[in-house]
Amino acid sequence: MASVALTLIGKPGCHLCDDAREVIRGVLGERPVAALEVSMTELSILDDPALMDEFAEEIPVVMIDGRVHTIWRVEPARLRTALLEASA
Repeated sequence: MASVALTLIGKPGCHLCDDAREVIRGVLGERPVAALEVSMTELSILDDPALMDEFAEEIPVVMIDGRVHTIWRVEPARLRTALLEASA
């Protein structure tokens, strides 16, 4: 089973980012996803000019292993499937 890197790109005060974080935490707590090696990192577009240039109009952005998984809204079933596939 491979380790999976999940990144949430957003900014403080973004309600969609807060929603995405909650969905991610919920999925990470479910079986069988909870058994995976998933490292979650949060980045703010306010702290990185390159992220601001690339994603300012698209946050939140969820990346899995460095690839964009979704923007704006996180669907639990789709995230769950992507994490399981990335760890295989």
